[in-house]
Amino acid sequence: MNYEITGHTRLTGLLGSPVSHSISPLMHNKAFQHLGLDYVYLCFDVKENDLKSAVEGLKLLNVRGFNCTMPDKTKMCELADQLSPAARMIGAVNTVVNDDGVLTGHNTDGVGYMQALAETGFSISGKTMTLLGAGGAATAICVQAALDGAGSIRVFNRRGRSWEHAQKLVDSINQNTSCKAQLFDLSDETSLRSSLQESDLLTNATPIGMCPNETLSPLPSADLLHEKLLVSDIIYNPRETLLMRQAKEKGCQTFNGLYMLLYQGAEAFHIWTGVDMPVDLIKKAYFSA
Repeated sequence: MNYEITGHTRLTGLLGSPVSHSISPLMHNKAFQHLGLDYVYLCFDVKENDLKSAVEGLKLLNVRGFNCTMPDKTKMCELADQLSPAARMIGAVNTVVNDDGVLTGHNTDGVGYMQALAETGFSISGKTMTLLGAGGAATAICVQAALDGAGSIRVFNRRGRSWEHAQKLVDSINQNTSCKAQLFDLSDETSLRSSLQESDLLTNATPIGMCPNETLSPLPSADLLHEKLLVSDIIYNPRETLLMRQAKEKGCQTFNGLYMLLYQGAEAFHIWTGVDMPVDLIKKAYFSA
C-alpha cells in the first residue's frame, strides 16, 4: 500500500527522555501504513523541566496526540486540560489526545500490563503481588490489578520524594477496592524476602536494569525468589534484564515489558484514530522472539 506524508498527515509521537530506544514508532507507523491512515508517529526527547513548553508547542501545532514516558507521566497530569477517570485515579498520564485544542490525558499502562499478564495464562484474581516501584507505570499497574481482583498487593518503594505518593496509592486502594495493599521500604530486605515467599507474582516497575544499566537488579539477592513465582519486568530494553535471568535460573516463569508496550500502545492507537490496531500483525513484526 502506498504510504506518503501529505499536507493532511496528523502527527502523533512520544515525549520522554531517553526515547531513542523506543519501539513505539515502528509499531504505530506500521499500523498506520497497514490501515491506510494518514498519521505519522515520531519520538521527541523531552526532559521533565521542558515538558510544559513542548506540550504548548504541540498543542499550537494541532498534533492529534502523543504518548508520555519517564519522567514525564506525572507532570503531564498538570498540563492536560482534562483527565480520564483512570488517569485521575492513577495520577499519571501516558496518552494524550487533542480534540480541537482540548488535551485529554489517559492512562493505558494498567490495561496494557494486565493484557500482557493474561497472555501468560495467569489470573490476578485472589492472588498476592509484590510490586517494586511507585512511579507512573507502577501506580497504573497497581490500581488495575486491584480493580481486577488481586487479593493482596505489597508495594516496595525507596523512601524519598515518591514515598508520600506511594502511601496515598496504598490508602486509595484499601479505601476503594477489596484488595489489601501495604507499603514497604525497598531497602527492607527482611520484609521483601517475606513478601516474595508469600507472593504469586513479582513485578518490577522501576527502571533498575534498563539500558544502559543492564548490570543492575532491583533485588539484593536472587535467593529471595522461589520457583513458583511468576516474575515480570516492565522493561523491554534489554529484552532480558538481570532480574529475569536471575528468575529463570530459579526456575521461574518470566515475561518482559514488550507485550505491555504493545497493548498500552494499541489502546492509545484507538484513542487517537477510533480504529483498532492490527495487534497480530504488529506482534508478528516486532514482538516475536
